[in-house]
Amino acid sequence: MEEEQQIGAYERLLSGALLAMAAGALDSYTYLEDGGVFAGLQTGNLILTGLRIGRGEYGDILQAIVSLLMFMVGVAIIRTVQYHYPVERIVRRRVITLAFEILLFIVVSIIADRVSELVTTGMLALAAASQLQEFRTLKNGPFTSLMMTGNVRTLAESVLDFFAQNDRQALKKAGDISTIIGSFFVGALLNGYLVQYFHGQTILLAAVILLFAIVFGK
Repeated sequence: MEEEQQIGAYERLLSGALLAMAAGALDSYTYLEDGGVFAGLQTGNLILTGLRIGRGEYGDILQAIVSLLMFMVGVAIIRTVQYHYPVERIVRRRVITLAFEILLFIVVSIIADRVSELVTTGMLALAAASQLQEFRTLKNGPFTSLMMTGNVRTLAESVLDFFAQNDRQALKKAGDISTIIGSFFVGALLNGYLVQYFHGQTILLAAVILLFAIVFGK
């Protein structure tokens, strides 16, 4: 119980799982609905941009570049919020960040069928950057809800540490990271299924997940 009380606001496993699920839904959405680019996975956008330039497909690179640039703007916005809301006010700061994301998702759901994909991609990149910039710890350890490469590495390392050194803490960490990875996968899966029926409005799935994060993740 004492260890649980020392964990910061929105750093518990449930919060991390909900953030990862929303991130999976978000990148799945932009890939399927916004021309095969990503809101959060900027490594993927760099790869896509390089591939398309290499193949002479210059007309297809603008969307990935917009996502990259707006992601940087999103980081700057939340960094500015962090200046004004220091650690002592971290709960309010994180609620503001989640509310900002939810607002962007709602706006995108309304305008998705009426505006260019460049607009919605840019707005969703803002949301992804906001989440990555603000939520970087889970149970007082490093964490990312947007990119699973590092989490998969941590999972492999933790499993090996458990079997090689009988490290019980490593087993617990493996369980936590598996939950995060699984949640990300479920978010992508749910979005992939629902987008067939709800199209642009499917982004509201991520909004609902983050609303649960605000209410139950603290």
